[in-house]
Amino acid sequence: MYTRAPRRRKGGGAWYTMLFLLFIAAAMGVWFIYMKFIPNQHIAVPDYGMEHPITYQGEIMDQGAFIQNDEVMLPISALQKALGPDEPVYYEAETGSIILTTTNKVLRLKTDALTAELNQKPYELHIAAQTKDDAVYIPITPLEELYGLKTEYKADSGIVILLQAGESIQQGKALKSKGSAIRTKTSIHSPIAEKVPQGETVRIWGEEHGWLFVQGPQGQLGYMQKSNVELASIEKVPQAAKEEAFIPWKVLGSKINLTWEAVYDKNPTPDSIGTLKGVNVVSPTWFELQDGQGTIKGKADPAYVRWAHDQGMQVWALFSNGFEPDQTTEALAKADTRFKMIRQLLAFAQTYHLQGINIDFENVRTSDKANLVQFVRELTPLLHEQGLVVSIDVTPKSNSELWSLFLDRSALGHTVDYMMVMAYDEHWASSPEAGSVASLGWTASAVKRIIEEDGVSANKIILSMPLYTRIWTEQNGKVTSKAVGMDKVKDIIASKKLTPKLDVAAGQNYVEYKENGALNRIWIEDALSIQSRVKLMRELGLAGVATWNRSFQTSSIWPVIDEAINKRP
Repeated sequence: MYTRAPRRRKGGGAWYTMLFLLFIAAAMGVWFIYMKFIPNQHIAVPDYGMEHPITYQGEIMDQGAFIQNDEVMLPISALQKALGPDEPVYYEAETGSIILTTTNKVLRLKTDALTAELNQKPYELHIAAQTKDDAVYIPITPLEELYGLKTEYKADSGIVILLQAGESIQQGKALKSKGSAIRTKTSIHSPIAEKVPQGETVRIWGEEHGWLFVQGPQGQLGYMQKSNVELASIEKVPQAAKEEAFIPWKVLGSKINLTWEAVYDKNPTPDSIGTLKGVNVVSPTWFELQDGQGTIKGKADPAYVRWAHDQGMQVWALFSNGFEPDQTTEALAKADTRFKMIRQLLAFAQTYHLQGINIDFENVRTSDKANLVQFVRELTPLLHEQGLVVSIDVTPKSNSELWSLFLDRSALGHTVDYMMVMAYDEHWASSPEAGSVASLGWTASAVKRIIEEDGVSANKIILSMPLYTRIWTEQNGKVTSKAVGMDKVKDIIASKKLTPKLDVAAGQNYVEYKENGALNRIWIEDALSIQSRVKLMRELGLAGVATWNRSFQTSSIWPVIDEAINKRP
């Protein structure tokens, strides 16, 4: 006997398969509905890795703040990012010195000290700057006064919001009755960083993938659906107290016409100088750095100042580093030595009734570039407070480390009143080939590069022109030169009965002659070359011209410069 197996009901397997597929479809539907409509309600407060993170324009800064006695203290790194290169913060670890500068103010303070100095006057702090975990923290109070920076401390989250003076920020109002969620990512399934009650405002910093990037009342950053936000008013952070602009040149409509007075062993007798028609500023080379401790040697002459003032001229005395790189490095490296130089210059200016200081630092190492800028930033507000014009001499741009690369023309141009572009020595004393001291094309290029590449305003630039030229001697394949003034060249031309010819490329008259078996060549500085450069000054909209130096003159050149400056187009 055997038992027959029961027959399977026809179609049973298909039915089970259909049920399984329906279950899968339903599950997928539920999942789809969940993914599309059911938001994540989990709150996950971001961990920023610091106790008091700082946010600035919707970003978390690398270093956090420090809170002392309910006052916010900001690290220098945060200030440097918020203020940018034009409003620098200087710190000297060795002495704990901190120097904050603006256009018209210099605040000097030290870590762990409640006494400070604002433009050489006492300034009291309620909380001292201090170091913590290798970072330097500055209290917000002086930063508000100098720069208009504002901070909001959110005690619940520990977040500090840093706001820039004059900043405009779009605000939004939360709409949902149960609170609008700020999420960590642009998805309703990402965790909530902060819930914003209905009617509360958020700051809107941007937009991403159709979501708004916002900052909530507790300071948390994240994303909010557009449908949950209504645009509100624009928040305007108050501007810093407006500093009164210093007006360096009060002679309305007049271009600056400066000449340097080279003073070596002794000052010239004013009666021997003669009339300098049209010259309105003289710059005698009176002050020179003597050592790395910031000592300045002075050769100022009250009689010269009285003579200049009687002629209606201002006196912008020149301060040189003596072209000594070692002592320059040492003097610029420390806040105390820089301040020592500044105090001496202020005293000299007051004693001798000066109207300005002209800075002439040359032969400087590239490593001193930032310290030179810092010196000028610390010097300028204090000179301005005394009513003094600040100018600095710069060479045309080149690859020379000691004569060009150390100059941060952009930063210096932002700080000083005027920048003298010393557009001469295209071919210098030991040049391997003969040529013009300052051909017209080279001069134009030198000035334009500083305007275009360094962003120095044309109305701050003074075109400095040579009153000297060089007699080039070529013999046996060697080239030598000597600098001579205008009258000397005129005497040579007359005595040798030479006929100048125009060198079109140089924009100058040219002569050559043989003497003792050698060829002598001169690119002449005369009315033609000077008029061409003054015309260039006018075309570029520069502040004026300067000449190096007065002793190389021919007396007839002053009316030429004056007429060219004031020539109507």
